[in-house]
Amino acid sequence: MKPVGDQNPEQGDRTDRRAEIALGALSAAVLLLIAFMIVFVFAKAWPSFSHNGLAWFGPGGNVGDQLAAIFNSPANPDEYVYELHAWPLLYATALITGISVILATIISVLSAMFIVEFAPGWISAILQPVVRLLAAVPSVIYGLIGVLVLVPFIGNHIISQEQKESVQYVITLDGSSILAGILVLTVMITPIMVAITVDALRSVPRNWMEGAAALGVNRFRALRTVGIRSARPAIVAAAILATARALGEAIMLAMVTGSKAFSPNPLDGLTFFFEPAKTLASEIVDGSEGLSVKPFGETLYAFAAILLISSAFLSFSGWYARRAMRKYTLQAR
Repeated sequence: MKPVGDQNPEQGDRTDRRAEIALGALSAAVLLLIAFMIVFVFAKAWPSFSHNGLAWFGPGGNVGDQLAAIFNSPANPDEYVYELHAWPLLYATALITGISVILATIISVLSAMFIVEFAPGWISAILQPVVRLLAAVPSVIYGLIGVLVLVPFIGNHIISQEQKESVQYVITLDGSSILAGILVLTVMITPIMVAITVDALRSVPRNWMEGAAALGVNRFRALRTVGIRSARPAIVAAAILATARALGEAIMLAMVTGSKAFSPNPLDGLTFFFEPAKTLASEIVDGSEGLSVKPFGETLYAFAAILLISSAFLSFSGWYARRAMRKYTLQAR
C-alpha cells in the first residue's frame, strides 16, 4: 500500500492538465463574454451614430427635446427620428468626473501619507477599517444624503437671490447642481483611492525611507520623494478605478445634479457651479423604460458605447502610465 503522500507522476500530470484546460476554458469564456457585450452594444448603437455622424458629439438644440422627439418617433421604421446633439451630456460627464477625480486624488494621497507615516498607531488602526467601510457604502446612500442635506443647503444658503434671478429665464437654480455632484462624487470615490494608496505606501521597503532620513531629509519630504514616487503606479491604478466608477455612476448623480441636460457656462462665474447638469449614465437610467422604443433604445445604447470606449481608453492609458513609471521603481531598487 502506497503512502498517502506518494502520487503517480502520470496521474499528477493528468490532474495538472485538467486544471489547465478548465482554467483556460474559463478565461476564454470570460473574454468571449466581454467581446460579445462590446459587439452587442456597438451593433445596437450604430444607427444613432450613423444617422448623426460627427454632429452626434456636437452642440445644437435642446437635448431633452431631441430625446423626447426620438422617444415619440412614428411606428414606421422609415420615419424613425434619430437627430441628437449629445454635447451637454458629454460635457457634464467629463466635467463632473474630471474635477471629482482630481480632488479625490489630492485628498487621498495626503490622507494616505497621514495614515501611514504621521498618525499615531491607535488612530491608524481606527481609520483604516473606517475607510474600507466607506468604500463599500452603496452609492445610493451617498445620493440620499446629498439630495436630503446637501442640495437643500446649497439651494437655500449658498445660492444668492441675485444668482437665481440672473439665469431664471434659462434654468432654475434649486441646489441640484454640478457642485453637489462633484462634492458627493468626490466623497464617494475618495475612500477607494485612500485604501489603495495606503496599501501601496505600506509596501514601500522601510529601508528606503530610513536611507532618506539618514541623509537628513525630514519625514514628509522623504515620504513625498521616496514613498510617493515608488507608489505612483498604484496611485495611477487607484485613480483609474475611481474614474471608471465615477463614469458609470448614475443613480447618485441623477439625484443631486438635476434632471436637465444643460451645458453650464464658465462665463457665468460662480453661478457656473450652481447650474444643473446631466451625465450619460444618468440619462441611461432615466430613459431605461423607453428601451422598447427602437430608436430611443438605440440612442441609449450609443450612450453606453461612449462609456465603454472611455473605460477602454482609461484602461490602456493606465497600463501605459504604470509601464512608464516602472523605471523609477527599478532605479530606486
